[in-house]
Amino acid sequence: MNALGLDIQRIRAQFSALTQTINNQPVIFFDGPGGTQVPGSVIDAIADYLVRSNANAHGAFATSARTDALIDSARTAAADLLGCDATEVVFGANMTTLTFALSRAIGREIQPGDEIIVTRLDHDANVSSWCALAERGATVRFVDINVEDCTLNWSDLEQQINERTRLVAVGYASNAVGTINDVAAITQLAHAVGALVFVDAVHYVPHGPIDVRSLDCDFLVCSAYKFFGPHVGILYGKHEHLARFQPYKVRPASNEVPFRWETGTLNHEGLAGMVAAINYLAKIGCQVSPSRENHLLYDLLKADAGKWETFRCPPSRSTSSSFPNRRAALVTAMRAIQQYEAGLSNCLISWLLEMIPGLTIYGITDPARFAWRTPTVAFRLEGQSPQMVAKMLGDRGIFAWHGNFYASNLTEKLGVETSGGLVRVGLLHYNTVAEIRRLLEELSEIAVLSK
Repeated sequence: MNALGLDIQRIRAQFSALTQTINNQPVIFFDGPGGTQVPGSVIDAIADYLVRSNANAHGAFATSARTDALIDSARTAAADLLGCDATEVVFGANMTTLTFALSRAIGREIQPGDEIIVTRLDHDANVSSWCALAERGATVRFVDINVEDCTLNWSDLEQQINERTRLVAVGYASNAVGTINDVAAITQLAHAVGALVFVDAVHYVPHGPIDVRSLDCDFLVCSAYKFFGPHVGILYGKHEHLARFQPYKVRPASNEVPFRWETGTLNHEGLAGMVAAINYLAKIGCQVSPSRENHLLYDLLKADAGKWETFRCPPSRSTSSSFPNRRAALVTAMRAIQQYEAGLSNCLISWLLEMIPGLTIYGITDPARFAWRTPTVAFRLEGQSPQMVAKMLGDRGIFAWHGNFYASNLTEKLGVETSGGLVRVGLLHYNTVAEIRRLLEELSEIAVLSK
Protein backbone atom coordinates (compact mmCIF):
# COMPACT_ATOMS: atom_id res chain seq x y z
CA MET A 1 0.00 0.00 0.00
CA ASN A 2 1.39 3.43 -0.93
CA ALA A 3 1.49 6.57 1.20
CA LEU A 4 -1.91 7.67 -0.17
CA GLY A 5 -3.61 4.53 1.14
CA LEU A 6 -4.04 2.96 -2.31
CA ASP A 7 -3.20 -0.73 -2.46
CA ILE A 8 -2.16 -0.80 -6.13
CA GLN A 9 -1.53 -4.54 -6.25
CA ARG A 10 -4.94 -5.22 -4.74
CA ILE A 11 -6.49 -2.82 -7.25
CA ARG A 12 -4.71 -4.42 -10.22
CA ALA A 13 -5.76 -7.90 -9.09
CA GLN A 14 -9.40 -6.91 -9.65
CA PHE A 15 -8.80 -6.21 -13.36
CA SER A 16 -8.44 -9.54 -15.18
CA ALA A 17 -7.64 -7.74 -18.44
CA LEU A 18 -4.30 -6.65 -16.98
CA THR A 19 -3.06 -10.27 -17.05
CA GLN A 20 -3.09 -10.46 -20.86
CA THR A 21 0.09 -10.87 -22.90
CA ILE A 22 1.07 -10.05 -26.49
CA ASN A 23 4.21 -11.48 -28.07
CA ASN A 24 5.13 -12.87 -24.66
CA GLN A 25 5.01 -9.39 -23.14
CA PRO A 26 2.53 -8.33 -20.44
CA VAL A 27 -0.01 -5.94 -21.91
CA ILE A 28 0.12 -2.36 -20.63
CA PHE A 29 -3.14 -0.45 -20.97
CA PHE A 30 -2.40 3.21 -21.63
CA ASP A 31 -5.58 3.49 -23.71
CA GLY A 32 -7.81 4.60 -20.82
CA PRO A 33 -8.95 7.94 -22.31
CA GLY A 34 -10.70 5.91 -25.02
CA GLY A 35 -12.28 3.55 -22.49
CA THR A 36 -11.07 1.97 -19.25
CA GLN A 37 -10.77 -1.67 -18.28
CA VAL A 38 -13.35 -2.99 -15.80
CA PRO A 39 -12.97 -4.78 -12.46
CA GLY A 40 -14.41 -8.24 -11.92
CA SER A 41 -17.26 -6.87 -9.81
CA VAL A 42 -18.59 -4.97 -12.84
CA ILE A 43 -18.50 -8.10 -15.01
CA ASP A 44 -20.23 -10.09 -12.26
CA ALA A 45 -22.95 -7.46 -11.82
CA ILE A 46 -23.75 -7.44 -15.54
CA ALA A 47 -23.91 -11.24 -15.65
CA ASP A 48 -25.96 -11.40 -12.46
CA TYR A 49 -28.52 -8.97 -13.85
CA LEU A 50 -28.88 -10.96 -17.08
CA VAL A 51 -29.32 -14.21 -15.14
CA ARG A 52 -31.59 -13.05 -12.30
CA SER A 53 -33.36 -9.85 -13.37
CA ASN A 54 -33.45 -9.56 -17.15
CA ALA A 55 -36.79 -7.94 -17.99
CA ASN A 56 -38.31 -4.67 -19.10
CA ALA A 57 -39.45 -2.15 -16.50
CA HIS A 58 -42.82 -1.62 -14.79
CA GLY A 59 -44.11 -5.19 -14.97
CA ALA A 60 -46.14 -7.02 -12.32
CA PHE A 61 -43.62 -9.84 -11.84
CA ALA A 62 -40.35 -10.42 -9.98
CA THR A 63 -37.70 -9.85 -12.65
CA SER A 64 -39.37 -6.62 -13.77
CA ALA A 65 -39.61 -5.43 -10.16
CA ARG A 66 -35.88 -6.10 -9.78
CA THR A 67 -35.23 -4.08 -12.93
CA ASP A 68 -37.25 -1.16 -11.50
CA ALA A 69 -35.19 -1.41 -8.32
CA LEU A 70 -31.96 -1.51 -10.33
CA ILE A 71 -32.88 1.69 -12.19
CA ASP A 72 -33.59 3.43 -8.88
CA SER A 73 -30.32 2.12 -7.48
CA ALA A 74 -28.42 3.35 -10.54
CA ARG A 75 -29.89 6.82 -10.23
CA THR A 76 -28.91 7.16 -6.58
CA ALA A 77 -25.42 5.77 -7.29
CA ALA A 78 -24.86 8.33 -10.07
CA ALA A 79 -26.20 11.07 -7.79
CA ASP A 80 -23.64 10.07 -5.15
CA LEU A 81 -20.88 10.17 -7.76
CA LEU A 82 -21.79 13.66 -9.02
CA GLY A 83 -23.08 15.23 -5.80
CA CYS A 84 -26.64 15.90 -6.99
CA ASP A 85 -30.21 14.72 -6.41
CA ALA A 86 -31.41 11.42 -7.85
CA THR A 87 -34.12 13.17 -9.88
CA GLU A 88 -31.42 15.22 -11.61
CA VAL A 89 -29.85 12.13 -13.22
CA VAL A 90 -30.75 11.01 -16.75
CA PHE A 91 -29.43 7.88 -18.47
CA GLY A 92 -28.86 7.34 -22.18
CA ALA A 93 -26.84 5.41 -24.73
CA ASN A 94 -23.75 7.60 -24.39
CA MET A 95 -22.63 11.18 -23.83
CA THR A 96 -22.98 12.12 -27.50
CA THR A 97 -26.57 10.90 -27.76
CA LEU A 98 -27.58 12.69 -24.56
CA THR A 99 -25.91 15.91 -25.69
CA PHE A 100 -27.67 15.92 -29.05
CA ALA A 101 -31.01 15.20 -27.32
CA LEU A 102 -30.51 18.13 -24.98
CA SER A 103 -29.35 20.46 -27.75
CA ARG A 104 -32.49 19.68 -29.75
CA ALA A 105 -34.66 20.48 -26.73
CA ILE A 106 -32.83 23.73 -26.00
CA GLY A 107 -33.02 24.54 -29.70
CA ARG A 108 -36.79 24.85 -29.39
CA GLU A 109 -36.22 28.11 -27.49
CA ILE A 110 -33.36 29.48 -29.59
CA GLN A 111 -34.08 32.67 -31.51
CA PRO A 112 -32.14 34.29 -34.37
CA GLY A 113 -29.32 36.36 -32.88
CA ASP A 114 -28.87 34.11 -29.84
CA GLU A 115 -25.27 32.99 -29.34
CA ILE A 116 -23.73 29.65 -28.34
CA ILE A 117 -20.11 29.39 -27.19
CA VAL A 118 -17.95 26.31 -27.75
CA THR A 119 -14.18 25.83 -27.52
CA ARG A 120 -11.40 24.55 -29.77
CA LEU A 121 -10.19 22.32 -26.93
CA ASP A 122 -13.29 20.10 -26.79
CA HIS A 123 -14.27 16.69 -28.07
CA ASP A 124 -16.53 17.25 -31.07
CA ALA A 125 -19.55 15.79 -29.27
CA ASN A 126 -19.55 19.02 -27.26
CA VAL A 127 -19.14 21.10 -30.42
CA SER A 128 -21.23 19.66 -33.25
CA SER A 129 -24.22 19.18 -30.94
CA TRP A 130 -24.32 22.94 -30.39
CA CYS A 131 -23.25 23.97 -33.90
CA ALA A 132 -26.45 22.27 -35.04
CA LEU A 133 -28.39 25.11 -33.42
CA ALA A 134 -27.18 27.39 -36.20
CA GLU A 135 -30.14 25.89 -38.08
CA ARG A 136 -32.36 27.71 -35.57
CA GLY A 137 -30.61 31.01 -36.23
CA ALA A 138 -28.05 30.84 -33.43
CA THR A 139 -24.56 32.24 -33.89
CA VAL A 140 -21.88 29.79 -32.72
CA ARG A 141 -18.68 31.33 -31.40
CA PHE A 142 -15.42 29.43 -30.82
CA VAL A 143 -13.11 30.18 -27.90
CA ASP A 144 -9.48 29.89 -28.98
CA ILE A 145 -6.60 28.16 -27.20
CA ASN A 146 -3.05 29.00 -26.21
CA VAL A 147 -1.07 26.75 -28.53
CA GLU A 148 2.05 26.67 -26.34
CA ASP A 149 0.32 24.78 -23.50
CA CYS A 150 -3.09 23.82 -24.95
CA THR A 151 -5.09 25.86 -22.45
CA LEU A 152 -8.13 28.00 -23.11
CA ASN A 153 -7.41 31.60 -24.07
CA TRP A 154 -9.11 33.25 -21.10
CA SER A 155 -9.20 36.75 -22.56
CA ASP A 156 -10.85 35.39 -25.71
CA LEU A 157 -13.41 33.58 -23.54
CA GLU A 158 -14.23 36.76 -21.62
CA GLN A 159 -14.60 38.63 -24.91
CA GLN A 160 -16.91 36.05 -26.44
CA ILE A 161 -19.40 35.95 -23.54
CA ASN A 162 -21.96 38.75 -23.80
CA GLU A 163 -25.62 39.54 -23.18
CA ARG A 164 -26.64 37.55 -26.28
CA THR A 165 -24.96 34.34 -25.03
CA ARG A 166 -27.50 31.63 -24.26
CA LEU A 167 -25.21 28.68 -23.55
CA VAL A 168 -21.52 27.99 -22.94
CA ALA A 169 -20.37 24.43 -23.72
CA VAL A 170 -17.02 23.52 -22.21
CA GLY A 171 -15.05 20.42 -21.29
CA TYR A 172 -14.04 19.77 -17.70
CA ALA A 173 -10.81 18.26 -19.08
CA SER A 174 -9.47 17.75 -22.59
CA ASN A 175 -9.62 14.13 -23.69
CA ALA A 176 -6.76 14.81 -26.12
CA VAL A 177 -4.12 16.67 -24.09
CA GLY A 178 -5.40 16.48 -20.50
CA THR A 179 -5.93 20.21 -19.81
CA ILE A 180 -8.36 20.84 -16.93
CA ASN A 181 -10.53 23.93 -17.31
CA ASP A 182 -11.67 26.19 -14.46
CA VAL A 183 -15.31 25.23 -14.87
CA ALA A 184 -16.50 27.05 -11.74
CA ALA A 185 -15.01 30.34 -12.96
CA ILE A 186 -16.43 29.82 -16.46
CA THR A 187 -19.84 29.16 -14.93
CA GLN A 188 -19.67 32.43 -13.00
CA LEU A 189 -18.91 34.36 -16.20
CA ALA A 190 -21.76 32.68 -18.05
CA HIS A 191 -24.33 33.07 -15.29
CA ALA A 192 -23.46 36.78 -14.99
CA VAL A 193 -25.07 37.28 -18.42
CA GLY A 194 -27.87 34.75 -17.84
CA ALA A 195 -26.33 31.97 -19.96
CA LEU A 196 -26.53 28.24 -19.28
CA VAL A 197 -23.40 26.10 -18.85
CA PHE A 198 -23.03 22.59 -20.26
CA VAL A 199 -19.99 20.60 -19.09
CA ASP A 200 -18.48 17.56 -20.78
CA ALA A 201 -16.89 15.69 -17.85
CA VAL A 202 -16.34 12.40 -19.68
CA HIS A 203 -12.56 12.62 -19.49
CA TYR A 204 -12.36 14.13 -16.00
CA VAL A 205 -14.53 11.73 -13.97
CA PRO A 206 -11.99 8.86 -13.60
CA HIS A 207 -9.33 11.31 -12.43
CA GLY A 208 -10.94 13.46 -9.72
CA PRO A 209 -14.02 14.15 -7.59
CA ILE A 210 -17.06 15.86 -9.13
CA ASP A 211 -19.32 18.25 -7.21
CA VAL A 212 -21.93 19.79 -9.47
CA ARG A 213 -23.23 21.95 -6.62
CA SER A 214 -19.85 23.63 -6.18
CA LEU A 215 -19.41 24.02 -9.94
CA ASP A 216 -22.97 25.42 -10.21
CA CYS A 217 -23.10 24.23 -13.83
CA ASP A 218 -26.53 23.70 -15.35
CA PHE A 219 -25.76 20.42 -17.09
CA LEU A 220 -22.91 17.90 -16.91
CA VAL A 221 -22.39 14.68 -18.83
CA CYS A 222 -20.13 11.66 -18.39
CA SER A 223 -19.86 8.05 -19.54
CA ALA A 224 -19.50 4.97 -17.35
CA TYR A 225 -17.11 3.23 -19.74
CA LYS A 226 -14.57 5.94 -18.97
CA PHE A 227 -14.71 5.22 -15.20
CA PHE A 228 -14.37 1.42 -15.14
CA GLY A 229 -17.92 0.53 -16.16
CA PRO A 230 -19.83 -0.41 -19.33
CA HIS A 231 -21.25 1.82 -22.06
CA VAL A 232 -23.85 4.00 -20.34
CA GLY A 233 -24.24 7.77 -20.73
CA ILE A 234 -25.11 9.92 -17.70
CA LEU A 235 -26.56 13.43 -17.78
CA TYR A 236 -26.91 15.70 -14.76
CA GLY A 237 -29.29 18.61 -15.15
CA LYS A 238 -30.57 21.08 -12.59
CA HIS A 239 -34.12 20.02 -11.77
CA GLU A 240 -35.64 23.30 -12.92
CA HIS A 241 -34.02 22.97 -16.35
CA LEU A 242 -35.07 19.34 -16.82
CA ALA A 243 -38.62 20.45 -16.01
CA ARG A 244 -38.51 23.57 -18.18
CA PHE A 245 -37.12 22.31 -21.49
CA GLN A 246 -39.29 19.99 -23.55
CA PRO A 247 -37.60 16.80 -24.78
CA TYR A 248 -38.63 14.87 -27.86
CA LYS A 249 -40.29 11.68 -26.64
CA VAL A 250 -43.04 9.16 -27.37
CA ARG A 251 -46.47 10.12 -26.07
CA PRO A 252 -47.07 7.19 -23.66
CA ALA A 253 -43.76 7.82 -21.87
CA SER A 254 -43.83 9.57 -18.51
CA ASN A 255 -43.69 13.35 -18.54
CA GLU A 256 -42.11 13.46 -15.09
CA VAL A 257 -38.51 14.48 -14.45
CA PRO A 258 -36.13 12.73 -15.04
CA PHE A 259 -37.99 9.94 -16.88
CA ARG A 260 -39.22 12.24 -19.68
CA TRP A 261 -35.62 12.56 -20.94
CA GLU A 262 -35.00 8.81 -21.25
CA THR A 263 -36.11 7.63 -24.68
CA GLY A 264 -36.93 3.97 -25.11
CA THR A 265 -35.76 1.09 -22.96
CA LEU A 266 -32.60 1.71 -20.97
CA ASN A 267 -29.49 -0.49 -21.04
CA HIS A 268 -30.38 -2.30 -17.82
CA GLU A 269 -27.37 -4.62 -17.71
CA GLY A 270 -25.21 -1.56 -18.38
CA LEU A 271 -26.79 0.20 -15.41
CA ALA A 272 -25.99 -2.83 -13.25
CA GLY A 273 -22.36 -2.58 -14.31
CA MET A 274 -22.35 1.18 -13.74
CA VAL A 275 -23.57 0.74 -10.15
CA ALA A 276 -20.83 -1.84 -9.58
CA ALA A 277 -18.22 0.56 -11.00
CA ILE A 278 -19.32 3.35 -8.65
CA ASN A 279 -19.34 0.92 -5.73
CA TYR A 280 -15.85 -0.24 -6.73
CA LEU A 281 -14.63 3.35 -6.37
CA ALA A 282 -16.52 3.80 -3.10
CA LYS A 283 -14.83 0.69 -1.69
CA ILE A 284 -11.44 2.23 -2.50
CA GLY A 285 -12.52 5.25 -0.44
CA CYS A 286 -13.42 2.95 2.44
CA GLN A 287 -9.97 1.35 2.27
CA VAL A 288 -8.18 4.70 2.09
CA SER A 289 -10.08 6.01 5.11
CA PRO A 290 -10.94 2.96 7.23
CA SER A 291 -13.30 4.52 9.77
CA ARG A 292 -16.03 2.53 11.52
CA GLU A 293 -18.63 4.12 9.22
CA ASN A 294 -16.63 3.23 6.13
CA HIS A 295 -16.10 -0.30 7.38
CA LEU A 296 -19.88 -0.69 7.65
CA LEU A 297 -20.33 0.90 4.23
CA TYR A 298 -17.75 -1.44 2.70
CA ASP A 299 -19.56 -4.48 4.08
CA LEU A 300 -22.89 -3.17 2.80
CA LEU A 301 -21.51 -2.51 -0.68
CA LYS A 302 -19.89 -5.92 -0.77
CA ALA A 303 -23.09 -7.65 0.34
CA ASP A 304 -25.26 -5.84 -2.23
CA ALA A 305 -23.76 -7.51 -5.32
CA GLY A 306 -26.80 -7.15 -7.55
CA LYS A 307 -29.54 -7.64 -4.94
CA TRP A 308 -31.39 -4.60 -6.22
CA GLU A 309 -34.71 -5.47 -4.61
CA THR A 310 -33.14 -5.36 -1.14
CA PHE A 311 -32.08 -1.73 -1.39
CA ARG A 312 -34.80 -0.15 -3.48
CA CYS A 313 -34.86 3.61 -3.04
CA PRO A 314 -37.29 5.57 -5.25
CA PRO A 315 -35.80 8.75 -6.75
CA SER A 316 -36.35 11.78 -4.55
CA ARG A 317 -35.01 15.30 -4.39
CA SER A 318 -32.33 14.24 -1.96
CA THR A 319 -28.70 13.19 -2.11
CA SER A 320 -29.42 10.36 0.33
CA SER A 321 -29.10 6.85 -1.05
CA SER A 322 -29.36 3.24 0.00
CA PHE A 323 -25.73 3.51 1.12
CA PRO A 324 -25.15 6.21 3.75
CA ASN A 325 -21.69 7.77 3.45
CA ARG A 326 -21.11 6.53 -0.11
CA ARG A 327 -20.75 10.09 -1.41
CA ALA A 328 -18.00 10.83 1.15
CA ALA A 329 -16.24 7.56 0.32
CA LEU A 330 -16.29 8.40 -3.39
CA VAL A 331 -14.77 11.83 -2.77
CA THR A 332 -12.06 10.25 -0.62
CA ALA A 333 -11.29 7.67 -3.30
CA MET A 334 -11.09 10.19 -6.10
CA ARG A 335 -8.82 12.53 -4.15
CA ALA A 336 -6.43 9.65 -3.42
CA ILE A 337 -6.55 8.56 -7.08
CA GLN A 338 -5.91 12.15 -8.17
CA GLN A 339 -2.79 12.39 -6.01
CA TYR A 340 -1.47 9.01 -7.13
CA GLU A 341 -1.98 9.87 -10.78
CA ALA A 342 -0.26 13.24 -10.30
CA GLY A 343 2.85 11.32 -9.27
CA LEU A 344 2.57 9.12 -12.36
CA SER A 345 2.18 12.24 -14.53
CA ASN A 346 5.29 13.78 -13.06
CA CYS A 347 7.31 10.66 -13.86
CA LEU A 348 5.92 10.25 -17.35
CA ILE A 349 6.28 13.84 -18.52
CA SER A 350 9.67 14.53 -16.99
CA TRP A 351 11.14 11.25 -18.27
CA LEU A 352 9.69 11.70 -21.78
CA LEU A 353 11.26 15.15 -22.06
CA GLU A 354 14.56 14.01 -20.56
CA MET A 355 15.05 10.62 -22.20
CA ILE A 356 13.40 10.60 -25.64
CA PRO A 357 15.12 12.75 -28.29
CA GLY A 358 12.90 14.31 -30.92
CA LEU A 359 9.75 14.03 -28.81
CA THR A 360 7.32 16.97 -28.48
CA ILE A 361 4.61 17.04 -25.81
CA TYR A 362 1.43 19.01 -26.45
CA GLY A 363 -0.09 20.46 -23.29
CA ILE A 364 1.00 21.54 -19.82
CA THR A 365 4.53 20.32 -18.98
CA ASP A 366 5.34 22.54 -15.98
CA PRO A 367 5.10 20.38 -12.81
CA ALA A 368 3.97 23.43 -10.85
CA ARG A 369 0.80 23.47 -12.98
CA PHE A 370 0.01 19.75 -12.95
CA ALA A 371 -3.10 20.44 -10.85
CA TRP A 372 -4.56 21.75 -14.14
CA ARG A 373 -4.00 18.56 -16.15
CA THR A 374 -5.01 14.93 -16.03
CA PRO A 375 -2.41 12.17 -16.56
CA THR A 376 -3.19 12.11 -20.28
CA VAL A 377 -0.17 12.99 -22.38
CA ALA A 378 -0.19 13.68 -26.13
CA PHE A 379 3.02 13.79 -28.14
CA ARG A 380 4.69 13.37 -31.52
CA LEU A 381 7.99 11.67 -32.26
CA GLU A 382 10.18 13.19 -34.95
CA GLY A 383 10.52 10.99 -38.00
CA GLN A 384 7.52 8.74 -37.23
CA SER A 385 3.81 9.14 -37.85
CA PRO A 386 1.57 8.83 -34.78
CA GLN A 387 -0.03 5.76 -36.32
CA MET A 388 3.34 4.05 -36.74
CA VAL A 389 4.42 4.88 -33.19
CA ALA A 390 1.14 3.49 -31.81
CA LYS A 391 1.51 0.38 -33.99
CA MET A 392 5.08 -0.28 -32.84
CA LEU A 393 4.06 0.20 -29.22
CA GLY A 394 1.06 -2.08 -29.73
CA ASP A 395 3.25 -4.81 -31.19
CA ARG A 396 5.30 -4.57 -27.98
CA GLY A 397 2.19 -4.96 -25.81
CA ILE A 398 1.75 -1.27 -24.97
CA PHE A 399 -1.67 0.04 -25.98
CA ALA A 400 -1.89 3.75 -26.80
CA TRP A 401 -4.12 5.75 -29.10
CA HIS A 402 -3.24 7.85 -32.13
CA GLY A 403 -5.18 10.38 -34.23
CA ASN A 404 -7.35 13.33 -33.24
CA PHE A 405 -9.52 11.57 -30.63
CA TYR A 406 -12.54 13.48 -32.02
CA ALA A 407 -10.92 16.74 -30.86
CA SER A 408 -10.34 17.77 -34.47
CA ASN A 409 -10.60 21.52 -33.82
CA LEU A 410 -7.63 21.14 -31.46
CA THR A 411 -5.45 19.07 -33.80
CA GLU A 412 -6.22 21.50 -36.63
CA LYS A 413 -5.20 24.44 -34.44
CA LEU A 414 -1.97 22.65 -33.48
CA GLY A 415 -1.22 22.02 -37.15
CA VAL A 416 -1.05 18.23 -36.84
CA GLU A 417 -4.43 17.11 -38.21
CA THR A 418 -3.25 16.48 -41.78
CA SER A 419 -0.14 14.59 -40.64
CA GLY A 420 -1.82 12.00 -38.44
CA GLY A 421 -2.62 13.89 -35.25
CA LEU A 422 -0.98 12.82 -31.99
CA VAL A 423 0.04 9.80 -29.94
CA ARG A 424 -1.90 9.70 -26.67
CA VAL A 425 -0.80 7.90 -23.49
CA GLY A 426 -3.43 7.91 -20.76
CA LEU A 427 -2.62 6.83 -17.21
CA LEU A 428 -5.10 5.57 -14.63
CA HIS A 429 -4.90 4.41 -11.04
CA TYR A 430 -4.30 0.81 -12.14
CA ASN A 431 -1.11 1.86 -13.96
CA THR A 432 2.33 1.83 -12.34
CA VAL A 433 5.73 3.50 -12.50
CA ALA A 434 7.17 0.20 -13.74
CA GLU A 435 4.83 0.35 -16.75
CA ILE A 436 5.97 3.90 -17.47
CA ARG A 437 9.60 2.75 -17.39
CA ARG A 438 8.82 0.04 -19.92
CA LEU A 439 7.12 2.61 -22.16
CA LEU A 440 10.27 4.74 -22.00
CA GLU A 441 12.46 1.77 -22.95
CA GLU A 442 10.33 0.95 -25.97
CA LEU A 443 10.05 4.59 -27.07
CA SER A 444 13.83 4.92 -26.82
CA GLU A 445 14.20 2.04 -29.28
CA ILE A 446 11.54 3.49 -31.59
CA ALA A 447 13.30 6.89 -31.49
CA VAL A 448 16.54 5.24 -32.65
CA LEU A 449 14.65 3.64 -35.54
CA SER A 450 13.40 7.10 -36.52
CA LYS A 451 16.90 8.38 -37.26
